[in-house]
Amino acid sequence: MAWIFDAQQTFINVVTDMGPSWHCTHKNDSSCSSAAGPCGLPEGSWSWDQPKHASVISEWSLQCSPPSLIGLPASSYFIGCLVGDLLLATLADSRLGRKKMLVFSCLTMSLAAGLSAASPNVWVYSALRFICGLGRATVGTSALVLSTEMVGKVWRDRISIIGFIAFGAGFLSLPAIAYFNRDSSWRNIYLWTFVPSLCYTILIYFVIDESPRWLFIRGRKDEAIDILKRIAKSNGCTIDTSFSNLSITEEKWNVDVFSALKILLEKKWALKRLTAVMIVAFGVGIMYYGMPLNVGNLSSNLYLSTTLNAFAELPSSLLAFFLINRISRRYSILVLTVISGVTSVACVFLTSGGWQMGIEVVSFFSTVGALNVLIIYSVELFPTCVRNSGISMVRQALVFGGVFAPLLVAEGRKRKFLSFGVFGLVIGCCGMFAAYLPETRGSEISDTIEEEERKMVDYSNLNP
Repeated sequence: MAWIFDAQQTFINVVTDMGPSWHCTHKNDSSCSSAAGPCGLPEGSWSWDQPKHASVISEWSLQCSPPSLIGLPASSYFIGCLVGDLLLATLADSRLGRKKMLVFSCLTMSLAAGLSAASPNVWVYSALRFICGLGRATVGTSALVLSTEMVGKVWRDRISIIGFIAFGAGFLSLPAIAYFNRDSSWRNIYLWTFVPSLCYTILIYFVIDESPRWLFIRGRKDEAIDILKRIAKSNGCTIDTSFSNLSITEEKWNVDVFSALKILLEKKWALKRLTAVMIVAFGVGIMYYGMPLNVGNLSSNLYLSTTLNAFAELPSSLLAFFLINRISRRYSILVLTVISGVTSVACVFLTSGGWQMGIEVVSFFSTVGALNVLIIYSVELFPTCVRNSGISMVRQALVFGGVFAPLLVAEGRKRKFLSFGVFGLVIGCCGMFAAYLPETRGSEISDTIEEEERKMVDYSNLNP
């Protein structure tokens, strides 16, 4: 469920900060009818098609503002995600754990979203979007890691895909909420997303348990065993063993907050994996966050385009759900990023609105597929002791691409290549770095660095 609210806050700017349509108030005004936009036209010669308070741009008269200001709220959100990942990511591995981090992140994201509805100007609005991004930074990561560490290998991949399906459902809810509020203020959309998110935060605080895997490697064996026994009891089973032969050295993990990140940077194999997967994530991120924002540059209905993009999330996630146990992680990413890049560049040269929308949806569908595989891949590439930090770095690279996306979208309103063309080239080139990653399909996930290194040695001996 956390992924639903994650998606709503990630893509909410698509419907609140859209450039609304306009019309000339006098049919015989040739200077108005030939204008590409309302900027520069005399006051009273044109008006918005919807109420002025329906969009951030129309309410605060940003139609003539530079692209950097128009894209500031969305960019501020993604910058907040970057800062949040940097400050909070390692806390889930070192001190707070998965559950507390999830609760804290959801609470911060929810409150910032609610306060955004009361923003008096674009500057306060952008600051609150930054705080919202700061909280959201670890929502998806904590939920993903917590859920995958609660289940065995058989269900690990599918549990991850269920999260992606929920993310798609959250994205799909936005055009529906926006459509029913199309004649109301954009502030109502934030309130519609704030209330359920806050209720969810309160619920998970009392309902969910901490990850037993994390508790074990932190030396809190008794707590982990109690949770495992409760889980077994809820499934009609009992655990009689005392786990007396299982010993974990607590002192090994009671180090500074950035210890997990330090391990990732010191180990050459871990650094190589982290660098390659982050480059791929950057390319996927600039396309994934940029395409939905870019639908306003298509010659089609905004609500329809946004809905089709949201619908593309669901079949892509469902396809991954059924095929994830059979497909190669590495080659899947290579193929999907190439398809996404080629189709995005093709949008630059298409003039028909229908064809353009169809190819854009294919491009976004491929991007979503690449993202789904990439996140599961990241879970399998890093052991438990540094997994949350590793995945957070990957998500940081994703949102780093998102920082540039709103600016490219704003520039793309004048020159289409600066949005569709750049998106396609970036994801196509960055996707090639997946070739440097090891294949992980069917392998067991490790809990410690030593266990992962033993697996690497065993693999080298079997494949000299």
